[in-house]
Amino acid sequence: MSESTSFPISATHFGDLDEAACDGCQGEGRQLGFEFSYAFQPIVDLRVGSIYAYEALVRGPNGESAGSVLAQVTDHNRYRFDQACRVKAIKDAVRLGLGELPETRLSINFLPNAVYRPEACIRTTLAAARSQGLPLERIIFETTEGERVGDGRWYAEVMSEYRRIGFLNAIDDFGAGYAGLALLADFQPDLIKLDMGLLRDVDSHRPRQHIIKAVLDLCREMGVQVIAEGVETLAERDWLWQQGARLMQGYLFARPAFQRLVPADEIEALLR
Repeated sequence: MSESTSFPISATHFGDLDEAACDGCQGEGRQLGFEFSYAFQPIVDLRVGSIYAYEALVRGPNGESAGSVLAQVTDHNRYRFDQACRVKAIKDAVRLGLGELPETRLSINFLPNAVYRPEACIRTTLAAARSQGLPLERIIFETTEGERVGDGRWYAEVMSEYRRIGFLNAIDDFGAGYAGLALLADFQPDLIKLDMGLLRDVDSHRPRQHIIKAVLDLCREMGVQVIAEGVETLAERDWLWQQGARLMQGYLFARPAFQRLVPADEIEALLR
């Protein structure tokens, strides 16, 4: 998509949008030729001792690995898969109780290299959010792990439009190759997720400490919130907290739970 493409849909038109969309993005897994489901992993806010968001992580219909699903995604069905993921993530999260947690958000991975037609495909997401009663400001769009963002400026334009409509947005795996400083220069998201490779043993690894401190300082100056992703030990958690990181995600707090939202009271001791 060219950098000059304009996106006419506005949040003010939300109530006027019907559920019609392009032929490529209607329906869910059954139109793809394969089925999929979701596991949900909490993103915690240590400052207030609560769950900030749940990330929806694709799984097979019986909890099989994400790889078993993504192996079936091709250039032919990538667009439809991306759209089906958005709709199913919203429906599943609300069915599992997200609607009863008014301060908690839903983070949805999306494919930046799908063949987007935002004037059509965004209707599917908006219609799903509307039908499920989920406010747009409680939905975060983040890039899928490992997905190369081939055109940073185009990506920035798409995400800027999503923000204008009312969604939050995040750059995933920050510091892991493609999702780096050049992308941040083009677009300042609401959140970045530090790549888990940077966090491993950060409590005792001085080079990683210097890098993370610099990123945290930079993001504070730019007004971007940071999620420390992949926290596995109390030592990593405590060091990050001492540096001012308050949003964290990782096995220390909870593993992805298949078709379940892990409640805050199950991990309360780790939120202090």
